[in-house]
Amino acid sequence: MAAQDPFNILKYPLSTEKAVRQMEADNKLIFIVMRDASKKQIKWAVQKAFKAKVQAVNTVIMHNGKKKAYIKLSPETPVSEITTQLGLV
Repeated sequence: MAAQDPFNILKYPLSTEKAVRQMEADNKLIFIVMRDASKKQIKWAVQKAFKAKVQAVNTVIMHNGKKKAYIKLSPETPVSEITTQLGLV
């Protein structure tokens, strides 16, 4: 797993109104991820790609078959730093 590119696991971030509210209120990122990625792999990918501390990962498979990950960052890693890197703000 160490040689794997984190962006193979993390497909793209969501920037819907609801996602932006969660970013601001709960310090959460929302990504569409590989369908077969585990929570551990998602956590590893976020930490590797953005040098961020991850508290928790929750996933849900949507009706269209895509997997959505809610990534809760620890307080010392503000979500605004990552959204700036991604160009979402």
